[in-house]
Amino acid sequence: MTTQAHAPQEALGAADTAGLLDRQHRILELLAGGAGRGEVLGAVTLALEELIPGSRCSVLVLDQARGTLHHGAAPSLPAAYSAAIDGLAIGDDAGSCGTAAYLDEAVVAEDIAADARWDRFRTLALPHGLGSCWSSPIRGHDGVLGTFAVYHARPHRPDARERRLVARFTDLAAVALEHDRLYGALAESEERFRRAFEDNAVGMALTDLGGRFLKVNDALAAMVGHPAAALLAADLDTVLRPDDRLGARLLLRDLAAGTAPAEPLEVALVRGDGRTVEAALTASVVGGGQGRYVSLNVVDVTARRAAQRDRDARREAELAARVAEDASRAKSELLSTLSHELRTPLQAIIGFSEILGTLELPPARREAALGHIDAAARHVLDLVGDVLDLARIEARALPLAPGTVDLGPLVHEVLDLLEPVAARRGIRLGTDLPVTGGPAACADPRRVRQVLINLVTNGVRHNHVDGWVRVESAPDPDAPDPDAPDPDAPDPDAPDPDAAVLAVRDGGPGIPAALVPRLFEPFAQLDGADDAGTGLGLALVRGLAEAMAGTVTVDSTPGEGTTVTVRLPRAGSPDVAAPADPGVRSGRG
Repeated sequence: MTTQAHAPQEALGAADTAGLLDRQHRILELLAGGAGRGEVLGAVTLALEELIPGSRCSVLVLDQARGTLHHGAAPSLPAAYSAAIDGLAIGDDAGSCGTAAYLDEAVVAEDIAADARWDRFRTLALPHGLGSCWSSPIRGHDGVLGTFAVYHARPHRPDARERRLVARFTDLAAVALEHDRLYGALAESEERFRRAFEDNAVGMALTDLGGRFLKVNDALAAMVGHPAAALLAADLDTVLRPDDRLGARLLLRDLAAGTAPAEPLEVALVRGDGRTVEAALTASVVGGGQGRYVSLNVVDVTARRAAQRDRDARREAELAARVAEDASRAKSELLSTLSHELRTPLQAIIGFSEILGTLELPPARREAALGHIDAAARHVLDLVGDVLDLARIEARALPLAPGTVDLGPLVHEVLDLLEPVAARRGIRLGTDLPVTGGPAACADPRRVRQVLINLVTNGVRHNHVDGWVRVESAPDPDAPDPDAPDPDAPDPDAPDPDAAVLAVRDGGPGIPAALVPRLFEPFAQLDGADDAGTGLGLALVRGLAEAMAGTVTVDSTPGEGTTVTVRLPRAGSPDVAAPADPGVRSGRG
């Protein structure tokens, strides 16, 4: 007869309880002492056999991935039988144990000879003197762990006492298997960590929070040239260059406080032979049962740093070579341009001087020749002066005589000076500044005049026939808004709100955006200009403005014109007059 076992409700007698507690205590002592799984399971099965005379017990362990049962303990079963059922596939007709594991419920075969679930295994069990088998699933947190079986030589039906005892010992077997799984996984993890630590090519160490070495791998010992045993009697300071010790101590302090940075610490290790090794050190705090430790990873970056230095040196050498080539090319271009610029006026001087020396000219022609000589000489003088000024600016040796400059009178003076030149080209000059007063700048008057002459001359030169050039004054558009919510806390990077601003505007053809950055390069010239000039003007303008703590910016729209804005420091408490009609300047439109 075959039945399914159910949990009994009857209590054990006093003798059984005492025997159970005694055997349970011995089994738990085995677990606490670190006994192996086979030894503990063997003790469990033998203990139950002592309490159920005539029984032979076994434990099979389930391989959940494969669905097979494997030998755990069977001290009283025939070895041949245990070997034959090792690897038994579970199922609903796999004897008592295979069926119990498959159905996750106890299965009692009171008579193996008559139980259908033993059809495939009957000829295996009966010759070994096994007449009945009762098997219970051993359950753990993750499901069925295995089976606990009780065999008898003859057909047998378990009574309530036996059911109670088997339930208790099945629980003990579950504890043993869970313990084995837990500590087996822990031992496997510890072994993986040990191998990863000891065999790692990266230097590794465990230290206390003060930096004293507790464990060191061979890679780190080889890196610093000290035996691992010697390092265990030392601390991190002993392998660091003195200059790096403070940084390492601060890192350990921050680690303990939980504020350490994530990036590696660059250090130099001092080897036992005195040589240094450049290294990148990373550290993290790990917790343990006995406190907190520091895990160190140390990577030798000596070769990497040397390669980087080589690359940097090559890059610097290439850059220096390019700079030298650029300087040589700029020198050649300078000499070529200067030669061209000087040759034309010098040829005029020489030519007219020869005419004056060889021919008797009428007074009018003689005066004209002298005028050409004078103009050419002045051009040469201006060119030399511009080149010298640029050189002084580059050398930060430009002489300045700063003072208060009334921009209105100065602008009118410059426009009066250049009006004949502009008139010959049909260019109208104008300004919105008053003849007297106007904004006042703190600058060198002669240099401001030089800036204005260059800018207005450029506006005249690069313009349409019958075009216009205007010099205007306006508040600095980049200055902080005085009506802003917090006027007492302006942006420290914003331009000076008290700047004196002059804008030289023209209605010429404008400049393509791609060419604007080149305007301030010495000798840069606009293609297609009728009178290209020397190309020094804007470079000199910017240099002069910056020498006076000012700035120059260019805004140009092709087809509409160009605006060059000069900002200079405003003189203290300026007396700004009301601007004149923008269309009128001393009778000019």
